Amino acid sequence: MDKIVMLLSFITRGKSREYLDLLHGENIKLHFQTVGQGTAPTELMDIFGLGTNDKDVMISYAPRRSAERLAQKLIDRVDHSSTHWGGIMMLIPLSAVNRLTSEILNRADRDFTHKGESKMDNETNHTLIFITVNAGYSEEVMQCARRVGAMGGTVMRARLAGSEKLEVLEGREIQEEREIISILASENIAVAIMNEINAHFGLKTDASGTVVAVPVDKAFKI
Repeated sequence: MDKIVMLLSFITRGKSREYLDLLHGENIKLHFQTVGQGTAPTELMDIFGLGTNDKDVMISYAPRRSAERLAQKLIDRVDHSSTHWGGIMMLIPLSAVNRLTSEILNRADRDFTHKGESKMDNETNHTLIFITVNAGYSEEVMQCARRVGAMGGTVMRARLAGSEKLEVLEGREIQEEREIISILASENIAVAIMNEINAHFGLKTDASGTVVAVPVDKAFKI
């Protein structure tokens, strides 16, 4: 069986139905959706053609060959000055997936009629950083990240589960209302961003932040 990967997509709010139709057209059919708020300044988004700051966040799972086939089609149809869905897509490797899910996704891909295969030619070395802080700190976090090279990110609202177990951690209060900031960064600046964020917004600060990162196989605008 082919390995399963995650497709993480940030697209302009309101375009998710059209985007899902595209994914379904490639027989990619397992998705989860939430919403986020982009952090890039308006002028930067205009330069890169990334649409508005309101984002739909799509998490999809597919066999690697299906994901790469879709990615190549997206790369081929997007020019250098604008994007159709106003965002980015990332292919993220998974360390494990339950067997039945893998079998179902691979079976669907085998039954799908492929019209030729294309080879991905835009290998990238990126890291996706997730910073979780108390509500109200996301703008300061992004200002800090930009000082060491971050271009922008996406903010998602969240609620801390089991917060009563963590309030005494290091003697600091961790609020239930949290903000999750995701930042895609090249490997050469990811560590600097993480160190800077941890120094100013880590668990021992009023922001009570946590910082984690995952590798990204491929990343490109869509």
